Amino acid sequence: MAQAEKKGGLLRKSSASKKPLKEKVVLMYDEIFTTEDPSKCSLRFWEELFLMKVNLEYLEGKLEALDGEELMKIKDNINCLFQHCIQALGEEHPIRVVNALQTLCALIRGVHQKNKSTSGFDIINMLVGFDKAELCMKNLMESLDSLLCAEGSESLKSLCLKLLLCLVTVTDNISQNTILEYVMINSIFEAILQILSSPLSRREHGYDAVVLLALLVNYRKYESVNPYIVKLSIVDDEATLNGMGLVIAQALSEYNRQYKDKEEEHQSGFLSALTNMVGSMFIADADEKISVQTNEAILLALYEAVHLNRNFITVLAQSHPEMGLMTTPTSPIPATPVTPLGTTPPSSDVISSAELPLDADVQTSNLLITFLKYSSIVMQDTKDEHRLHSGKLCLIILTCIAEDQYANAFLHDDNMNFRVNLHRMPMRHRKKAADKNLPCRPLVCAVLDLMVEFIVTHMMKEFPMDLYIRCIQIVHKLLCYQKKCRVRLHYTWRELWSALINLLKFLMSNETVLLAKHNIFTLALMVVNLFNMFITYGDTFLPTPSSYDELYYEIIRMHQNFDNLYSMVLRLSTNAGQWKEPASKVTHALVNIRAIINHFNPKIESYAAVNHISQLSEDQVLEVVRSNYDTLTLKLQDGLDQYERYSEQHKEAAFFKELVRSISINVRKNLAFNTLSQELLLKEFSTIS
Repeated sequence: MAQAEKKGGLLRKSSASKKPLKEKVVLMYDEIFTTEDPSKCSLRFWEELFLMKVNLEYLEGKLEALDGEELMKIKDNINCLFQHCIQALGEEHPIRVVNALQTLCALIRGVHQKNKSTSGFDIINMLVGFDKAELCMKNLMESLDSLLCAEGSESLKSLCLKLLLCLVTVTDNISQNTILEYVMINSIFEAILQILSSPLSRREHGYDAVVLLALLVNYRKYESVNPYIVKLSIVDDEATLNGMGLVIAQALSEYNRQYKDKEEEHQSGFLSALTNMVGSMFIADADEKISVQTNEAILLALYEAVHLNRNFITVLAQSHPEMGLMTTPTSPIPATPVTPLGTTPPSSDVISSAELPLDADVQTSNLLITFLKYSSIVMQDTKDEHRLHSGKLCLIILTCIAEDQYANAFLHDDNMNFRVNLHRMPMRHRKKAADKNLPCRPLVCAVLDLMVEFIVTHMMKEFPMDLYIRCIQIVHKLLCYQKKCRVRLHYTWRELWSALINLLKFLMSNETVLLAKHNIFTLALMVVNLFNMFITYGDTFLPTPSSYDELYYEIIRMHQNFDNLYSMVLRLSTNAGQWKEPASKVTHALVNIRAIINHFNPKIESYAAVNHISQLSEDQVLEVVRSNYDTLTLKLQDGLDQYERYSEQHKEAAFFKELVRSISINVRKNLAFNTLSQELLLKEFSTIS
């Protein structure tokens, strides 16, 4: 028998003597795309339709080929198809349900394509008709909710989530998607939570569920009361919150692992392998750096959980084995393309500490450590706008964490020590740190390390001012907690002081170029006030008296930078230009630093002259400092330990609107509804009569 070939809904025998034959389902679609009611000629039309394997490509193509006017002529049939799809979702036969779900996806996507044209008709009216919209959408949402909560097929649940993601992302700006009003009224929030709290469901569908929740939370979040925001903010079920945390941790740790693998390949000279990475995650740019395109959807989910739910903060510190070091059974990689911003879940899942017992030989980790490692990758390269926004989101998440009292408690807990191997940007003047030499320290040390690393590595022409300001704010908030709770943190503070002084030096060296784009005095003032915080309150939170002495030593040693800064701000504050006021604030803030320099420098010069020493050692300078504290007079500065709390709506609304738009476009682009072959479904449902 000659083999049949299938293309575009046509069945054609290899012999060219006969005309091509259309699949029956395609003929049925053609009947729907006429102005006549297709069930007039065949009473069992709709019943038969959902037994046929869906031809997504043909159905979507048919919809897209029509102009707005032509589509309006067959609106009644489209409405009828949509309504019969919803009815089929209640059928016992799972094949009907699958075909109905896939048909709904094709309808929504196809009609959306037409809605972008100048005809401008409403999607809801085209799909269901205004008069029946409320009831139809209620039935649809109830059916999806039932399918997601049932103990039935995992394939059906997967398709339900993909249909919901299709509904949510049907427009670039999800807040303009009027269909979502019905998703707000008929909530599926509890169904999403149920998926996250169940180990099996979470492994199969956790990723899609978390991305869906993150998008739903962002629907008109500034204009009206969003029930998903309200409900997410009060979730207190430990299993659910841990489930969400594990999904996020697994997605982030998968990127960390793949980045590390590629980094090792890169260092071994296998540069050609970079271009073959599944999902095109890694790019070798002109400088031969390895960059990772961030998973912004999962980062958004982490942000919403941290920002909205105080109970989620406990999940950040929930211990589990280091995911990158675990030996988990390997599962087949799905055939669908895996993209950084898509909705394909990671291939394996970490379920819970109970399901994965801790091994004494395995490094313990938690979500915060995984996120810090991830941030250290993302924040390495901020030259293009995409990575700049990703770095910004990481810093916003850290800002929320740094403001939280409970988060600070476990960040600074001496009994919770971890070895956190952050990724460091390759730089000519420093050696790569050996992983084995990393000490176990409280988690706040890793946060400070990340901030220091960012400060040191981003002094460049395209200066990321916004990220620097956020970075300094995070350090300041952590110091405020330490001062308030008198936490004496054993940290290498000199590295931070050195980084801050070098930052001031960079601002001064590039004054003309930077002032053309930025108000550098805002950042300079913040840096100077960090030093003022150490000078004024350092005795309450620096680990030892000698640490306080070392602070003075660094200020005196680098006094030329502070002198130059004072000269610069004095010059600009005495002129009548636009920088007069911000420069004068820095002038006033430098009063104590200048007092220290002016007090100790003559004493050091005198000591050197008396002892006939041309160049004093560090110990000799420290001896002079310790013996001359008594005669030093400093001014008490107010408000050093105060800060403005993070507010999304007033300051970050534009950023998040653009971020969610980007995620929506990418999720829609990467949704795959035809990954379930009919053969697999028949095999799965073979036990169902």
